[in-house]
Amino acid sequence: MELLETRVDVDDLDSFLARLDEIGSRHGVTIQAFDARYVADRRHLERAVALADRAVDRGENVARDRAVEILLYAAGRRQIDRALEMGLSPGENRAVILIEGEDEDDALADLDALEAVVDREPTLGEYDEEVLCSFFGITDAERAATDATLEELVRERVALLEVAK
Repeated sequence: MELLETRVDVDDLDSFLARLDEIGSRHGVTIQAFDARYVADRRHLERAVALADRAVDRGENVARDRAVEILLYAAGRRQIDRALEMGLSPGENRAVILIEGEDEDDALADLDALEAVVDREPTLGEYDEEVLCSFFGITDAERAATDATLEELVRERVALLEVAK
C-alpha cells in the first residue's frame, strides 16, 4: 500500500474521481482519496484495507467496488452516503490518496502528475481532532475513561464495523 500525502485543488469532483478510476484501471490498482482530517494514521487505512479485503473474500462486502468497500471500513460505517463524508470535496483539500495493488509505483507517478495535485506535503497525523471525534462518535467521557490514544480509538471503530454486521 502506498499513500500520497498531498494538497489537491479539485475544480470538478466527478472529473477528478473519474481520473483516479482511470489511473487505477490502467495500472490494476485500487485508488481511494480521503480528506486528511478524517484519517488518524497509516494503520487506520491499513486496517481498513485488510478488513475490506476479508469482507470481499467472504462475500460479505456491501459495495461492488473495492475502493468504496475500503472507504466504508475506513469510515466505520456501512452506509455509503455517510462514509463519503471522508472523501474529498470541491476546492482545496489536504488529502491522503491510497494506492493498493501490483503496479503502485507507476500509479503513484501518474497521480503525482495530475494537475489537481498542488504539493506533496505531510498530511497523516495532522488530522482534526474535533472532526475525528465527531465523525467517529468518540466522546469526551470515552476518552477520559481510557488511556488509549485517539488513533487507537479510531482504529477500534474500524474494527467494530465487523462486529456490527
